[in-house]
Amino acid sequence: MDVLAAAERIAPTLRARADEIEHARRLPADLAQEFAQAGFFRMVVPRDLGGLELPPETLMGTIEAVARADASSGWCVMIGATSGMSAAYLEPTVARDIYGDPLVITGGSNTPTGRATPEGDGYRLSGRWPWVSGGANCRWLKGISVVMEDGKPRLLPNGSPDARMMVFPASQATLIDTWQVSGMNGSGSGDMEVTDIRVPQAFTYSLVTGKPFASGALYQFPAFGLLAMGIGAVALGNARAAIDDLVELAGAKKPQGSRRTLAERSAAQSELAQAEAILRSARAFYYEAIGDAWRKAQQGDAIGTEDRALLRLAATHATRSSADVVRRMFELGGGSVVYASHPLQRRFRDAYTATQHMMIAPPSWELAGRVLMGLPTDASML
Repeated sequence: MDVLAAAERIAPTLRARADEIEHARRLPADLAQEFAQAGFFRMVVPRDLGGLELPPETLMGTIEAVARADASSGWCVMIGATSGMSAAYLEPTVARDIYGDPLVITGGSNTPTGRATPEGDGYRLSGRWPWVSGGANCRWLKGISVVMEDGKPRLLPNGSPDARMMVFPASQATLIDTWQVSGMNGSGSGDMEVTDIRVPQAFTYSLVTGKPFASGALYQFPAFGLLAMGIGAVALGNARAAIDDLVELAGAKKPQGSRRTLAERSAAQSELAQAEAILRSARAFYYEAIGDAWRKAQQGDAIGTEDRALLRLAATHATRSSADVVRRMFELGGGSVVYASHPLQRRFRDAYTATQHMMIAPPSWELAGRVLMGLPTDASML
């Protein structure tokens, strides 16, 4: 299944429906099904379960291509695809129950706001989680939850709370429409809530203390790092589209009082060239870090702490450099682009919403820098 070719084929439809997606504040169900049929949500699922188990470069390239057409759609692909990592961490019989259907869509939240109390061979779970992107199209949902004992969080040997991912049918959750935001409107990233549901032990796992059942090289990649890389892919695609939008505008627009088009003005040419260099440089580092880690994983070598730090650094750099590129194109476009009818204003809002995600937020600079300094570092979130 050629997912990159599918992304290119679907792109014109996404561009044509971008305003619809924006105003719906969620990915329309028919597009979600088209994405599922294209294999976008199977990219990380193990082959043993009928998944594609694709190399990270192909995974991220597909997300980037979708985001170039529409960033919110790219975000939903990113979340749905990386959620497939659960299939590698769940017990194989459970993973097959969930991911055996090739059209299943899963999603959830990595914010540890659930509370799970041990009960027999499972947990009694209640909680409310934010940022459930694409949740309306999911059949299964999941949320990280702190395990409680005697009314207090159970602690791991390192002193941190024991937090497990809890997976449950979407029918057991209530989706709450909190997604009134400035950017990534079409991602539908509202809240979800469950109250006093039972989750069997086999439907839970830990990204910190657990090990994947699947043995492929893809599952040597850090799960949190894969999410950060996905954000970078969305940002890179969005920035490339912003340059496309500006070039199209510049060929026709004559700034007020000028006989020359924007494209003919030397200042605009210089700004565009700088933006192109910034984007290509960030993208090169991004795919270089992915390629280096992938080669080690394929050879059976562990992806060490420094490799993980470089993956996070490259993802953060790609996301924030992409936002800078979009800002430059937005400013260069002048008054024409502030109107809702022009795609650059949406690209601008989407770019800066992406920078707010915790996986590529400013502390990730410090985390990577600490590793590069050779200092002892808790790598559990890398």
